Amino acid sequence: MFNTLYKKCLELAAHKSSKYYLSIVSFIESSFFPIPPDVMIIPMVISRKTDFIKIFIIATLFSVFGGILGYFIGVFFFDIGMEIMSFYGYEDRLLKLKINLISSEGFYAWFGILFLAGFTPLPYKVFTIASGLIGFNIFAFIVISLISRGLRFFIISYLSYKFGDYFTEFMNKYGSKWFTIIGILIVIIGLIIYLFSKNHV
Repeated sequence: MFNTLYKKCLELAAHKSSKYYLSIVSFIESSFFPIPPDVMIIPMVISRKTDFIKIFIIATLFSVFGGILGYFIGVFFFDIGMEIMSFYGYEDRLLKLKINLISSEGFYAWFGILFLAGFTPLPYKVFTIASGLIGFNIFAFIVISLISRGLRFFIISYLSYKFGDYFTEFMNKYGSKWFTIIGILIVIIGLIIYLFSKNHV
């Protein structure tokens, strides 16, 4: 099934209405769809290099809109949210997360986790729904989603624009590993800044 959906997304990337389909895929991927927008972004930018900014913006905005849907699934449809959490193996961790969220350390920890989920190959949809389930601040959720998703899709769009098929080959071989490494480094830098500022207040 995954391979079928993957191939279908590649077909949609070549369609004359590809931007419309990209908005749909970006939206639903943030709450339940298994194929990330990257699959469409790369071939779309390579074939329409002058549109790389538009493509990045469409993917970012509709991914965040879909993330907000996932958040409200967690808030208003608890049973559905828990079913999805159970499917991905995160059900048992939610109660602990909700308790930890009361402290400022718990808030910033989830902030970092959410950034990683939006920037790296982690299943972002799991963390959008979990954010609603544990009652994470909606405004903080939107801000970190815009930053993490925007940064990821900008890097993918720009490097596709700059290097074309060479970047496609790189992403197929090393993309997941490098985005994970970069995401962890950003979170570590953020943690160092937070601890430094806390100790000097």
